[in-house]
Amino acid sequence: MKQIKSCLSAVVVTACLGTVVLAHGGVKNAAVMARMDAMKSIGDAVKIMGTMNKGTVAFDVETARTAAKTVALHAAQTPLLFQAPETDPKSEALPAIWDRFDDFSAKAQSMEKAANDLSQSLSTPEDLSNGMIQLGATCKACHKEYRK
Repeated sequence: MKQIKSCLSAVVVTACLGTVVLAHGGVKNAAVMARMDAMKSIGDAVKIMGTMNKGTVAFDVETARTAAKTVALHAAQTPLLFQAPETDPKSEALPAIWDRFDDFSAKAQSMEKAANDLSQSLSTPEDLSNGMIQLGATCKACHKEYRK
């Protein structure tokens, strides 16, 4: 079971990190760069939790809670960051974001809720593992519809 959860953790980290780091180079639009920076911060926080979940780094409840809070903070800012349909050749945001902005915003709110719930309920490595599965589902739901 631990091996399955570790594998799921790797999927979660991959879903949340994606290729944002590679996409930053050459971005000229400041609004797009701000969005990319926020997504990178989410990915970095998920990576912290993912390495703990896989056992690569020792579990530390306060560090994991802080990482979950970071995800929640940036998820809460996401609708505002995407409100204007700004574009850049390096952007991975699909036009569907603005066509279905209410749904996009709801998905960001789901991520915020999952991250807040995790930050508040997190006590054990098992809590982290279960919470990351829920958090990863929110990443995947948004990326599936709204990211190239």
